[in-house]
Amino acid sequence: MDNYQEVFKRTEQKYLLDANTYMKLRKHLEPYAQVDSYGKTTVCNIYYDTPDRLLVKRSAEKPFYKEKFRVRSYGTPTKDSPVFVELKKKYDGVVYKRRVQMTLEQSQRFISEGICTGINPQIENELSYCFTLYRGLAPAMFLSYDRIAMFGVEDESVRITFDSNITYRENMLDLSTGVWGKKLLEKGDRIMEIKIAGAMPMWLVRILDKLCIYPVSFSKYGAAYLNELKLGNERKEGVICA
Repeated sequence: MDNYQEVFKRTEQKYLLDANTYMKLRKHLEPYAQVDSYGKTTVCNIYYDTPDRLLVKRSAEKPFYKEKFRVRSYGTPTKDSPVFVELKKKYDGVVYKRRVQMTLEQSQRFISEGICTGINPQIENELSYCFTLYRGLAPAMFLSYDRIAMFGVEDESVRITFDSNITYRENMLDLSTGVWGKKLLEKGDRIMEIKIAGAMPMWLVRILDKLCIYPVSFSKYGAAYLNELKLGNERKEGVICA
């Protein structure tokens, strides 16, 4: 994680795959893409939002511009483990990400007390401004998933990720408390993301077409938020019916 990228600009397209389609796709990808050196990793996130959930509600409306603020770790961190404090923006279909690596303890001081690390003052100032722009910005949801990431053999900027075991919760919102909570997808389902800086390579276009794999609009945080609303409504209806 030492040679990490702080700034991203790319397009990201998502696909929902069942277990059978996933296995077929992996077979077709073998000549063109390979798994990165990390293998399977568990990605953990704390998403931040306002008390009225402005950011996730705005995202669900599919606006021209939207953004998310989160803290991310790979695995369950201790206070000295590296985490990423990130601002992810999407404008006209293009994703822009700004992030700074800190220890978990540094990230907590940065967010709660405004103590900057000085690692990248420009990005830290942009991250800090979110707490002025969005009043009451605070931890809103823990969300994790197991990820396998692949890159193109001929063009390493082509990234393909597969996320499974998506787990979320709205309590104990601390990365150090581990991975547990409610499941978001059916067992065996995966979210695939294709991340590219330019046009999608033709070999990938042909594979997706052959397997009838089509893009979907899907936000993990958004889907978990809507699932909680649905469960809450079902509980209310159950109480009324009883």
